[in-house]
Amino acid sequence: MYKWFLAFRYLHTKLIAFFGVASVTLCVAMVLVVISVMGGFLDTIRSQARRLHSEIVVDAGSIPGFPLYEEFRDYLKEHLPEVVKASTPVIINYGIFRVPENTYTKLAQVMGIRMSEYIQLNDFAKGLEYDRFFPGTTHLGPQQMPVVGLMEGNRFQWPAYLEEANQAWRRTVTDANTVKEFDRLPYEKALYPETVANINGERVFAVAPGPPTLADREYPGLIAGCDVMSWRRPDGKFDRFLARGGMVTLTLQAVSPSGNQTGEPPITAPFRYVDDSRSGIFEIDSKSVYVDFEVLQKKLAMDAQPLADGGFTKPRTNQVLIALKPGVDLQTARDRISLAWSTFLETQADQLTLGDIQQTHYVRVHTWEDLQSDFIAAVEKEKVLVTFLFALISLVAIAMVGCIFYMIVEKKTKDIGILKSLGASASGVAWLFIFYAAAVGVTGAILGTIIGSAFVWNINDIQDGLAWLNPALRIWSPQVYSFDRIPEEVKRLDVIVIGIAAVLSSMIGSLIPATIAGRVWPVRALRYE
Repeated sequence: MYKWFLAFRYLHTKLIAFFGVASVTLCVAMVLVVISVMGGFLDTIRSQARRLHSEIVVDAGSIPGFPLYEEFRDYLKEHLPEVVKASTPVIINYGIFRVPENTYTKLAQVMGIRMSEYIQLNDFAKGLEYDRFFPGTTHLGPQQMPVVGLMEGNRFQWPAYLEEANQAWRRTVTDANTVKEFDRLPYEKALYPETVANINGERVFAVAPGPPTLADREYPGLIAGCDVMSWRRPDGKFDRFLARGGMVTLTLQAVSPSGNQTGEPPITAPFRYVDDSRSGIFEIDSKSVYVDFEVLQKKLAMDAQPLADGGFTKPRTNQVLIALKPGVDLQTARDRISLAWSTFLETQADQLTLGDIQQTHYVRVHTWEDLQSDFIAAVEKEKVLVTFLFALISLVAIAMVGCIFYMIVEKKTKDIGILKSLGASASGVAWLFIFYAAAVGVTGAILGTIIGSAFVWNINDIQDGLAWLNPALRIWSPQVYSFDRIPEEVKRLDVIVIGIAAVLSSMIGSLIPATIAGRVWPVRALRYE
């Protein structure tokens, strides 16, 4: 009992011990911040990759795509109903994205999706900006440009379908400040009596005097990644320079089933910008645009094309995304679907042309983890490396504790002699200082956890504050680090492991001084003290 009593008494009476506490605190905070941020990278990659795909992806492996995708979807429904929950085809191609209003031009990855099916397989719908405030109004079908009416007294009036959707959103909101912020934005950002010349804002609509209306002719809808044509502000929000429903174009080049150009020149197709998609991964949000599957399929000549003999080619796609039934093992499902694809091709052998066989040759079945395996593995190695380096640096805490306790032992020689003269054993005296170091480690671990957690939880606010003072101080760039925000989650397991390591390290650092204290002779200690 005396060991714990003296250990905690020394802890709060000896100022020198707080240098040891400070070193442990700083090391714990530093390692916790590193592990939390790097672990957040890895978790974000995994979660975002899962959100953007589906559990299983049947991939063409080439730009021309592969045929028989609808037949294969029907085959899966019939033969693997206990595995497959839903599926949808996706076309992936590349084109030139342009805003005619201001000649803004950018190379983009163009994805053709059936939106009603696509949003059932992943979290795509959760990242839509306008659809959040006007639920159900974002779609990729033909549509006109909504124009907000500027009424008497500078009142604005939404088109009926937007007003109805917005009222539905308001009924779901529990935070009054959110509604106030939304109501403020149109006045500050959109209420100008011009339909074409729009001003930057978080959400921008064309406004014209008179009742609300729908302007111009109908064009298919297009959803753009949030970083494709919006400016990210230091606070992480966006300024958009194009009103919802504004005109954009895509320049596309059709490719034949063999991978050659079709002979037709590139086509420039008009679309209406209807919403932003935010996945949280800059590499995707800065280059991806989404259009209707059938529209893109036709533009790229991937639909049924006439043949010289009077027949037609089979429609093609680049991927089939597959969602699994709850509880189905991912790897097992991949293997079963891969086998089902091989079996399906055998059943279609008499209907396949040489071109069809060539197109299906490169088809592979992947899990979402397979598609991101290289990136995930690289981040895992970076996490291990960076954590190891900072843990190595943190060894200074062991040396610091060792030096401090050596000095304490030198100063406490008289106390050691008295304890031994009263019957304390050498091991008892040694454990006294080991427990003393454990108390230092526990205190440092608690303080370090508090400081490190507070830093991680506020790391984005800290960076935004520095950037507000001086833009050059913004050390986190989404263009470099892929994610638009620094991960800010502290895991309980990391806290426990780091805390235990801190206590053990402190105890290890005290072993040599504790051993020296245990070997002190009481007669010699009392004689010279």
